Amino acid sequence: MHHAPGSTVRLRPVAEGDLAMLRRFAVEPGLIGLDWAGFRDAAAPARRFAEDGYLGERTGGLVVQVDPAEDGPAGYLSYLQGQYGGRAPYWEIGIVLLPEWRGRGIGWRAQALLCDYLFSHTPAQRIQAGTHAENTAEQRSLEKAGFHLEGVVRACEFRAGAWRDGWLYSRLRDDPSPL
Repeated sequence: MHHAPGSTVRLRPVAEGDLAMLRRFAVEPGLIGLDWAGFRDAAAPARRFAEDGYLGERTGGLVVQVDPAEDGPAGYLSYLQGQYGGRAPYWEIGIVLLPEWRGRGIGWRAQALLCDYLFSHTPAQRIQAGTHAENTAEQRSLEKAGFHLEGVVRACEFRAGAWRDGWLYSRLRDDPSPL
């Protein structure tokens, strides 16, 4: 199933009304899929919103919205700055969509939009994203969003009682945008 004709995927800053969705991600087991890492502080989203509206210099997030916006937000995208060799800043991005929005072509578009946004407003040369070996839907999404598989990061994540490998993808500033 694809998103409805005439609908548009866009990104926007977090609004106070989105805090309920962000609280759900912190306290509902399985809602975020394989990334569930146990219960988190349900009040943290409100504190972060009060601090900087999720628009910090080195870490932040934007809401995924599908217009016409009849059903509220579709999900959330995060970005976190890192550095290689102390001189090469990059962004690591992540996405979570509410279950009713998955499998509709929204995720890859949102990730491509975030890359275009970060490349337009920051000097970073590289954006990377990790996923799980078994998350074939996210692997396809990242590839559609212009990312390239770089390789396996061994034992990088502790999840469900065991250390697990991750797959690392990247998109460079000079890679063409799929949008």
